[in-house]
Amino acid sequence: MKNDVRRLRADRGLTQQELGAAMGVSRQTINAIEAERYTPSLPLAIALARFFETRVEEMFDDTTQ
Repeated sequence: MKNDVRRLRADRGLTQQELGAAMGVSRQTINAIEAERYTPSLPLAIALARFFETRVEEMFDDTTQ
């Protein structure tokens, strides 16, 4: 699933490790989300949106081409 996690994280100057710690997940989970290899659970998607002060719908794009 396409997402803006990498851009939002970089804009805040955070490492994957730091974001993972803030979300209670591993750096590898953040890496997989950013690489679009893993779609986060709804609770994690909501937590990420709240952390970045945006909406889930704005962070994640589930439309298929």
